[in-house]
Formats: sequence, structure tokens, C-alpha cells
Amino acid sequence: MKTNKTKWIWAIAMLLVVWACDPIIDEEFELKNNATVDDVVLEVVQNAARGNSLSLRMTTPGIIGEWDYGIGRAFTDRVDFVYPIPGTSTFTFNGNLGAEFFSKTIDVTIDVLDTELEQDWYDLVSRSTDAGKTWVFHKENDNLWWYMSPPDDAASWAGVWWNAAECCAPSDANGKMKFDLNGGANFTYWENDSSTPVNASFALDIENQTLTIVGSNILGGHGDRGVSSGQYRIVSLTEDQMILYADRSNAGDSGWTYIFRPE
Repeated sequence: MKTNKTKWIWAIAMLLVVWACDPIIDEEFELKNNATVDDVVLEVVQNAARGNSLSLRMTTPGIIGEWDYGIGRAFTDRVDFVYPIPGTSTFTFNGNLGAEFFSKTIDVTIDVLDTELEQDWYDLVSRSTDAGKTWVFHKENDNLWWYMSPPDDAASWAGVWWNAAECCAPSDANGKMKFDLNGGANFTYWENDSSTPVNASFALDIENQTLTIVGSNILGGHGDRGVSSGQYRIVSLTEDQMILYADRSNAGDSGWTYIFRPE
């Protein structure tokens, strides 16, 4: 037993010596670009009338990334979609060359909306997309149009914790807001009939059912009872009514429900 034990001790010691003498190999992995930004080719395919059914394509091999096409994002080299805004728009491909990230844009001109949009667009801005559609609070809705509701669950939008409009209506209770697609996704806000309009923009995400206002906010969405990000969940959007919901208003103590009708 003593001999065997001694042999094992020597074997382990020799292994430690070998490992200690083994040179450390410093392997450096260097990332290299597969192309330059100038090499990246972006293309758009649309019909001869320059309609609004578009196919954006990045055709350079070895490049990965995503398309940001204004009304959505797609992690792919090709995205096909129907764009709701006439005029010239700029779309962006964000990608990786191998060792560095880049962004490159392509301008696309749409002369005619010859492909039907999804119904949510028409419900929000009307079929006269250039003229747009104006919305006001739906005060005729059993006097429920701006109220505190349970937080973090859009399905609970109808649960009234406090009907704030009965005692403490927002300063823009008699205001209005307009959505149109005249050269862009335009949002115009009036606090009341005599106020100066605020010009901003909006993003309608039909897939995720959200409406985001950029540069302003919805009626009743300012201060503690709005959302600073300007993003609201769409509970319902029809030709005659729009119901939006905040998971938590800026006050942080509840959700909030906003109900509108066309002017």
C-alpha cells in the first residue's frame, strides 16, 4: 500500500510539473469586416406606378441586420409590407459588417396608395388619409371617458377604480386631436378650441396593438395621468370609437383608460 501510494504521489507531482512548464498560448480572435458600408446594396421593389406595396432588400452577402421601415422592424435582409404614407420616405437598414455596426438608408417615393391598408389605419385616419380624422373625448359614453382603472392588464380597462372625469376632468377635456397621413404620420393636438395647435407625429403598431405619440401626447395624457413615453395600448379601434389604456399612468398608482369618438 505504501509503495502504491508513493507512486501516485510521484505521478501527480510529475503532471503538475508538466502543466507548469507547458507554455501558455495567447490566442487572439480578431474580428474583420466582410465588406465596407459602400459595398452594402439596398434595393426597393415596387410597381411601375410607384405604389405602396414595397419590398425592401439588402442584397450584399455576409451582412446581417434589420430593417427599420417606419411602421415596424424586421430582423431580415428582406421585408415585404404595405406602407400607408404617400410621398418620399426614408427607410434604414441597421447591420453588422463583421467588426463594426452600421446604418444605411434608402429613399422610396410613393405616388399612389394602390394597395389597401389594414383596417386599423382607416379607422384611425379615415379613408381620406391626407385629410385625416379628428377625435374628441366620448363624453356621451355614460360619462365614462377618462378614469382610473386596474394596472398592468389591458383586459381590465373597464374596471373603474375612480371616475376622475366627474370631479377632476383634464385641462384638455374640450380639446381635440387629429391623425393624418399627409406626407407623414402626422398628429395635431389642440388643448381647446382657441389654443395653438401642437404638431407632432404618431406610430401605429397594428401587430402589437399600440399607439405611440411622438412630440406631444393624447388628450388627457399629459401630467400624472398620462404616459411619458406616449405609448398606449389599443383596447378597441373602430370607425366610431377608440379606447386606449395605460398600464400605469405617470402617477404610478393605477392604470388609466381613455375613450374617444370622432369629432
